[in-house]
Amino acid sequence: MNKAESTTQIIGNVGSKDRASLWTDIKSLIKIGIINSNLMTAFAGFWLALYYSGLSFSNHWETFLIMMIGTALVIAGGCILNNYFDRDIDPIMSRTKKRPTVTGSIPLTYILLLGIISTVLGILLLMLTTIQAALLGVVGWFCYFVLYTVWSKRRYTINTAIGSLSGAVPPLIGWAAVDPNLHMAAIILFLIMFIWQTPHFLALAMKKCKEYKAAGIPMLPVVYGFAITKRQIVIYSACMLPLPFYLFSLGNTFLVIATILNIGWLALGISGFFTKNDLKWANWMFVYSLNYLMVLFLTMIVVTIPQVVY
Repeated sequence: MNKAESTTQIIGNVGSKDRASLWTDIKSLIKIGIINSNLMTAFAGFWLALYYSGLSFSNHWETFLIMMIGTALVIAGGCILNNYFDRDIDPIMSRTKKRPTVTGSIPLTYILLLGIISTVLGILLLMLTTIQAALLGVVGWFCYFVLYTVWSKRRYTINTAIGSLSGAVPPLIGWAAVDPNLHMAAIILFLIMFIWQTPHFLALAMKKCKEYKAAGIPMLPVVYGFAITKRQIVIYSACMLPLPFYLFSLGNTFLVIATILNIGWLALGISGFFTKNDLKWANWMFVYSLNYLMVLFLTMIVVTIPQVVY
């Protein structure tokens, strides 16, 4: 290898590392995990709207793509602005201290502009489906950034419940893209997501209790301790039990799987009253909640494939 080739290879390697680093920063900035989980529920809302309306996916795939991209952009916009607003407390927490708003790898002006542009583009795309879907996108964004990030996160222990409003909106967006007149099943999807988020995030708050305390964020376990937090987790988990039965038209397979998931989650929650290792239990609850959501919504989709695809 001559000198010129060696220099070219070094430059290429540096460029590759820079691109990888930029992509890592962007994923952190937009909170790719939150986007993925919310898109799954938006997809389920869209899919079940087709099912209940007697429509075929093959005739609505363009609307589906627009809805998914628009929803992703709105969520990304809210997450970017959340990071921008929280840049003063993120250095304190281990899971947030590597965000580009903390490291300075992306200028703050660019981050703010990116958050605004992403939000606006997302809403405009949703307007190409239905006005109701776009309005729901605005509601979800407002609940997350204004009501949660700016108003309640640093002031009240109910910040988790307030933040849950935004996380419960994506299935409604997906549904409204097909049927602007929301069916009762859409409301049940909203309630499932709203209730699911509190035990999910309270378990996370227990795991990261010391970090939240250092950052001055009044999460429930920080202010009132683990005992009350565990009781709240069990209460919310119990509230999930009847919800699948309102979706009885999805069939017995769905009802059995959903009920098993709910009983398992409640049993695991109750076991927390007898555990000696609260943090280990909280981690189990957090992991279970993630798998619960994935299995529940995938089951909704799988059991309705014959009716929606054909």
